[in-house]
Amino acid sequence: MDKNGFSSFLLGLGVGIGIGMLFAPKSGSETRQLLKDKTGEGADYLKQRSTELKDSANDLLGKTKEALNRQKDTIADAMEAGKQAYRDAMSPPPQSQPEGAPHQ
Repeated sequence: MDKNGFSSFLLGLGVGIGIGMLFAPKSGSETRQLLKDKTGEGADYLKQRSTELKDSANDLLGKTKEALNRQKDTIADAMEAGKQAYRDAMSPPPQSQPEGAPHQ
């Protein structure tokens, strides 16, 4: 939504609220109290949802860290196995000694 569209939305919202208050079946003080109560409920709902979202994000972050640590360990093990295989492949094979020959 562009800037003019948002401004139009806010203007329409304000006009709608004004007309709603003019035709409200309750007195002014009752309407103000109702608006205050609804605003408080909305604020409470937003606080609750933000806490839930924060908890979900923290859970997801924890699971992601665990998965990354497992992957890191797996990669480190694979690299070590690869290094050992390389060392084994590059080392000369042991010389077989004839039987009865002295060991060096």
